[in-house]
Amino acid sequence: MVTFIIRRLIGAVLTLLIVSMITFGIFYLVPRWVGATAADLASRYVGRTANAEQVAAAVKALGLDKPFYVQYWSWLKAIFVGQDVNTGTAIDHCPAPCLGYSFIGRNPVWPDLLDRLPVTASLAFGAAIIWLLSGVAIGVLSALRRGSVFDRAAMGVALGGVSLPIFWTGIVCLVIFSYGLGWTAPGGTYTPIQQNPATWAYDMILPWITLALLFSAAYARLTRAGMLETMGEDYIRTARAKGLQERTVVTRHGLRAALTPIVTIFGLDVGLLLGGAVLTESTFSLPGLGKYAIDGIIASDMPKVMGVTLLAAFFVVVANLIVDVLYAVIDPRVRLS
Repeated sequence: MVTFIIRRLIGAVLTLLIVSMITFGIFYLVPRWVGATAADLASRYVGRTANAEQVAAAVKALGLDKPFYVQYWSWLKAIFVGQDVNTGTAIDHCPAPCLGYSFIGRNPVWPDLLDRLPVTASLAFGAAIIWLLSGVAIGVLSALRRGSVFDRAAMGVALGGVSLPIFWTGIVCLVIFSYGLGWTAPGGTYTPIQQNPATWAYDMILPWITLALLFSAAYARLTRAGMLETMGEDYIRTARAKGLQERTVVTRHGLRAALTPIVTIFGLDVGLLLGGAVLTESTFSLPGLGKYAIDGIIASDMPKVMGVTLLAAFFVVVANLIVDVLYAVIDPRVRLS
């Protein structure tokens, strides 16, 4: 087991290194290949209103006048040791981990990411608990009652949940439950959990349910398909022939085998959402990472977008690592592959 984890850790580190190269290439190299000059590229980091002096300072600070491999090494080194940034009027220090420096806001990106991460984490984990429990439970019941009225109704609702876009569902829920009935908090409301857990949950309940509706529908359909396949296996008939209770057969034998694909997509979904639930945060005006990236795109503040991209990639890689370890726990045969 230890050897398996070490192999996966090495693979995760290499994946992050490759992702950093791709990210650097997208933001720094691709524009140069299509004809952008160093000044053109620097103007994307300092905003549309920057003067020539500020653009020239950004060229020096970002190393855009140096060879590509030197630019990448300086950019990568800054993540671990930080760097000094010349803004044109002063020298600011971007401490490690320096995921970028906003020339528009005159501040490092990392503290902003830390401030907004609790909002995104609250949205992702709260919704994940709801969609996992409801999706798996509905999927199991639908599989055990195949062809019944419950099965048809649940899968119909699941199909509708997958089909409806989150921005439409969110707006409808806000109009009905927040502004119409007054049952939930209006958009743009967020209270940190350390200040008041009850108010935090009240503010987040509608975004949780709205986001969970989309994912629970997919989980219900996937769980149902897995359970239908698993419950027809020979070892399930053997377990029943041995006289085991139906609850034991379903939970310990059927559901456990059907959980493998659920673990896969759950880890990936949570990892992606931790990088910013863009549509949900924008619909409910939540100050999370997704809205932070959108604001950076609108303001042409590319360091903000880069910072969110790198953080999202980190979460996805870590989620994959956790999924691999859980695989080994659920099915020991994975350790030998």
